[in-house]
Amino acid sequence: MAMAAVASRRGGRSARRTLRTSRRDGMLPALSYGLPFTEPLDPEQIARIHEASMAILEEVGVDFRDPVALEDWRRAGARVAGERVRLDRGLVMELIASIPSEITLHARDPEKTVSLGEGKAIFVPMTGAPFVRDLDDVRRYGTYEDLNVFHKLSHLSPGLQSSAHVICEPMDIPVGHRHLWITYSSMKHSDKTFMGMSTSGENGEDVMAMVKILFGEEHVDSHPVTVANINGNSPLVWDETMLGALRAFARHNQPVLCSPFVLGGANTPASTVPAVAQLNAEALSALAYTQVVRKGAPAIYGHYLSTVSMASGAPMAGTPEIALMNFMIGQMARFYEVPWRTSSNLGGAKTFDAQAGYESASTLMATCLAGANYIWHSAGWNEAGLHCSMAKFVVDAEQCAMAHRMASGPRWDDFEEALEAVRDIGPGGHYLGHPHTQENFERAFFMPQLLDNSSFEQWTADGEQEITERALAHAKKLLADYEEPALDPSTDEALRDYIARREGEVRGDVA
Repeated sequence: MAMAAVASRRGGRSARRTLRTSRRDGMLPALSYGLPFTEPLDPEQIARIHEASMAILEEVGVDFRDPVALEDWRRAGARVAGERVRLDRGLVMELIASIPSEITLHARDPEKTVSLGEGKAIFVPMTGAPFVRDLDDVRRYGTYEDLNVFHKLSHLSPGLQSSAHVICEPMDIPVGHRHLWITYSSMKHSDKTFMGMSTSGENGEDVMAMVKILFGEEHVDSHPVTVANINGNSPLVWDETMLGALRAFARHNQPVLCSPFVLGGANTPASTVPAVAQLNAEALSALAYTQVVRKGAPAIYGHYLSTVSMASGAPMAGTPEIALMNFMIGQMARFYEVPWRTSSNLGGAKTFDAQAGYESASTLMATCLAGANYIWHSAGWNEAGLHCSMAKFVVDAEQCAMAHRMASGPRWDDFEEALEAVRDIGPGGHYLGHPHTQENFERAFFMPQLLDNSSFEQWTADGEQEITERALAHAKKLLADYEEPALDPSTDEALRDYIARREGEVRGDVA
């Protein structure tokens, strides 16, 4: 028994040495949750929300403002009157039962392939900002070069498992061509998994054509390689643009985030539990439709959560109600056995200030404790999503790595060795020079690079830098050291040829 224990300890030491000497810019694997989730609903309350959502689908119905979807629903057996679709609960439950409970997203670098669902999660940067706060902390419209910078920072951030897509809008590219160059930047500047532009069905088909160039047509049909998001128009509406994009991705076996856009109190009831019941009905109706399009296609229970100030009408981030709704939505998604998406590190502040930090910390902690699987908007989001801050981006990415460590739960692999250290040191000693400390100090406690924990005197001597200045200096250093992940020249040429052809076919001033 003693020899077995010694062998076990040696194996643990070797594994930790490998971890300690590995490249620091390597991506963290998907988070495997090691903590219990926060679950405020008991089984009776889950059933009550489920029954309320089923009643909404059966009695109120959902508008599908798209003739193709309406015909699809008629063939599937739904009750269709005009644009209103009423769904029998038996049909809904039969359809969502074919959604995989776990999704593997295949990256250009196979070592960066990740799985989500079934207790696993990934962190994904923000998207959709028209403005940036740049490396000089100046707020301005985003450009394609800014987008390239964000994709490079995504690639260099261990705590992020995806490069997303339109982190900031490239305003210097015509609207109708943007989706092509956004997709190319995601592919070119990072070899992590990425999102696909889903701004229309036609744009979605362009993304599918490009991922087939990158990965191969047969590979794409059997391997999820990108993710689309479709937003609902709450309350209870899915429009033609989003449904066309859903079909483009689902037909090719690519995951779709089915995301009602919740402004609590404005487009949902002004109460958290009824708001969740409505959101649940909306999400289920789109999830079910993915299976009408292609049975067995991966899909993700989505939402975007915000509450609305009853004083000003402005959306708010980091509120307690958002946390409570995340906890409840997590329970509902697990009840249906489908992966689910939420948003993290959200801020409403105009600069990277204390408000941004508090709001982001609140949403990040809540999403992890809720057990989310696809944690979107995890880096850069501020001003209610109107701008992406380069300073906040790198700090948020480090916070994701910290959250990854916390949510992974306690480690037990060196327990016996550490207890031996207690015997060795005894009363009154210190552990700094002990072999166990030397073997474990780098992984024992997370040591953030961007949060300053030096003495006041040292901080003063170093120039009294606050977080924004430190973060921008760090971002500049990362970018100076950036090495583009190699892309096969023939593949690169084929992607550029496709973009050039489509630019000639698509008017630049239309989506």
